[in-house]
Amino acid sequence: MPIQRVKSVGNTQALTSQVGIVRLLEALFACVTFSLVVHQRDWEGRHGDWCMFCWCFCFAVTLLVLLVEFVGLQHRIPVSWKNFPITFAMYATLMCLSASVIYPVTHIQNKALYGKSKDYRIAATVFSCLTCLAYSVEVTMTRAKPGEVTGYMATVPGLLKVVETFVACIIFVFISEPVAYSPQEALKWCLAVYCICFILSLVVIVLCIGECTGWLPCAFNKFLSGYTLLAVLMYATATVIWPIYRFDSKHGGKPGRPSSCGSFCDWDKLVAIAVLTAINLLVYLADLVYSARLIFIQT
Repeated sequence: MPIQRVKSVGNTQALTSQVGIVRLLEALFACVTFSLVVHQRDWEGRHGDWCMFCWCFCFAVTLLVLLVEFVGLQHRIPVSWKNFPITFAMYATLMCLSASVIYPVTHIQNKALYGKSKDYRIAATVFSCLTCLAYSVEVTMTRAKPGEVTGYMATVPGLLKVVETFVACIIFVFISEPVAYSPQEALKWCLAVYCICFILSLVVIVLCIGECTGWLPCAFNKFLSGYTLLAVLMYATATVIWPIYRFDSKHGGKPGRPSSCGSFCDWDKLVAIAVLTAINLLVYLADLVYSARLIFIQT
C-alpha cells in the first residue's frame, strides 16, 4: 500500500523560525511571571494591578499573534500585519520594562519580607526582566534594515512613535493624581502639549496599523514632517515652562523637596514629569531627524 503523507495542520514555521521561538519564550516568561505572583497573591494596589495587567496582556496578545501566523490569517484580519506585530512588541517591551521596575520597588524594596514570599517576588521580577528582554529581541529582529521595504512602524520613526505615546501616558498618570496643572494657565498649556502630541502620535500609529494613511488630506510624508516639527516646538516650550512654574518660588513653585516627603511623594512626581518631558522632547527630536532621513516609506 502507498504511504500517505500527513499534511501539516498549520504553518509550523511560525513556531520554529527564530522570531517564532522568541515569541514562544515571550509567552512562556510572561506566563511564569504572573503565575508566580498569582500563586502567592503577591500583588496589591494600583501598582500591582498595572504589573499584572502588563504581564497578562502581553501573554494574551503574543498567543494571538502566534495563532494568527500559525493558522495563516494575516491577510484576513483588518490590520496591517507588517505594522501590528512590531508595534505590539515595542509596546510590550516598554510595558514589561515598567513592570520590572515598579514591581520590585513597590513589592520588595518597601516591604519587610522574608522566606518563601520574598523568594517568589524576586523570581517574578527576574522572569519579568526576561520577558522584557525577549520582546526587545523581537523588536531588534523584526525592525526595518537599511534599504529594506517594510511597514512604517518597523522603521526607527515608527518605533519612536510608540515611545512617545508611552512616555506621554506615564506623564498623564503623574500629572492627574494629584492634579498638577492648576491654577496657572502656563501649566495648562503644558497639559495641552502632552495631549495634542499624544493624540497626533496615536493617530499615526492607528493609521499605519489600519492601513488608512490614504485618508489624510495631504501626503503622509508631509504630514509626518509637519506634525513632528510642531511637536518638537511644543515640547520645547513645555520643557521650559514646567520647571519654572513648579520649582521657582517666584511663580508659586517649590524649589526644594519637602521634609515630609515619603518614598515617592507629590513633589517627586513633579520632578518626574519634568524629566519625562525632557525625554520626550529628545525622542521627538530624534523622530524629526530620522523622518527627514527616511527616503522611502511604505505603510
